[in-house]
Amino acid sequence: MKKMIIKGGQRLSGEVTIGGAKNSTVALIPAAILADTPVRFDSVPDILDVHNLMIILESMNVHSTFEDGVMVIDPTEIVENPLPSKAIKSLRASYYFMGSLLGRFKRSTVTFPGGDNIGPRPIDQHIKGFKALGANVTEDEDTVYISAYDRGLHGAHIFLDVVSVGATINVILAAVKAQGITTIENAAREPEIIDLAMFLNNMGAKIRGAGTDVIRIEGVDKLVSTATHTIIPDRIEAGTYLSLATAVGDGVMVNNIIPEHLESFTSKMLELGVDIKIDGDKIFVPKVDQLKAIEVNTSPFPGFATDLQQPLTASLLKATGQSVVNDHIYPERIKHVIELQKMGAKIKHADGVIYINHSEKLTGAEVEAGEIRAGACLMIAAFMAQGTTTITRADNILRGYDSLVKKLTKLGADVSITTDNTL
Repeated sequence: MKKMIIKGGQRLSGEVTIGGAKNSTVALIPAAILADTPVRFDSVPDILDVHNLMIILESMNVHSTFEDGVMVIDPTEIVENPLPSKAIKSLRASYYFMGSLLGRFKRSTVTFPGGDNIGPRPIDQHIKGFKALGANVTEDEDTVYISAYDRGLHGAHIFLDVVSVGATINVILAAVKAQGITTIENAAREPEIIDLAMFLNNMGAKIRGAGTDVIRIEGVDKLVSTATHTIIPDRIEAGTYLSLATAVGDGVMVNNIIPEHLESFTSKMLELGVDIKIDGDKIFVPKVDQLKAIEVNTSPFPGFATDLQQPLTASLLKATGQSVVNDHIYPERIKHVIELQKMGAKIKHADGVIYINHSEKLTGAEVEAGEIRAGACLMIAAFMAQGTTTITRADNILRGYDSLVKKLTKLGADVSITTDNTL
């Protein structure tokens, strides 16, 4: 495990450029095994999840290279092999191999994935979709067996009982080479789903309606890559740096963003009293002297993203009055609360609601990054605090943020990553 050490009391300034979206990348890499040719991605973030996905690919004889944001994946010699359970359990998004392997081989066996522990995230909607497409699904402890090997997959009408990004993506991956037409109703609308559909369509898939709540997929026999797919900018990384700039910035420009993907977040920044300037694909955050308390309610896109409630929480500690955060998607996403209390933050939670009061003085402490976004929150708080903060389990943060130390250092941060040999 790694530790992040941050010297607090710093003011940051300058420019930061956002990398490719983690939540797109972790779906696109499993999707690549559906191709009948090598594929090439650009703007791939250099994060731990990408390297773990490469280990999983290699276990299936799928060769990949990754350098300077460019990844090439060659699935032309893919073989069915058991997937490495350690890599599978290290990230939640490995469950996309369920859909892509089912689409490629008409069967898949996947150990139930790990990733962040932020409360229940069942895969029942994924399984419902696979069954509708004609697959048999059985579970044995932490392993899921899915097969339509004897009869193949067929188009179906699927209504998701809850809006689920994971289930929407997995059904698309399974259906893209199925016979006939599949319709997904109550589909998730996230930009990452549009990114995935664009990648597949450019290879010959027939997917319509991505970005709406009804998606139609007409199955095709082949997928052939003829061009590089550039991954969309990471809206969660962007929101994290906007929160950091709000908390400790003396003027920070955030480059390579898609403003439409951040409207629910930037509207809350304006409500806080941050005079942001949006100019094309960049946002400038000036120095902020005073913030107003607000209420945040998370909801599926285009609502306020659950992944951004924690990074923003650190900034809310500066606001006058009491701010309230209701995470309606993952009410148990509260791992940052106790850790912030160790730093002197006036924050508490009750019945799934987080209450944040103005905290005049934070003090450096040893805290734990229980998951990616909780770690991002603690990172921002560490810059706000007096003294040095050590964040243990910093691997969790590195899973989601591209070239983190390099980008922070460019803004003037005193931050380092070390290996914790005591764990």
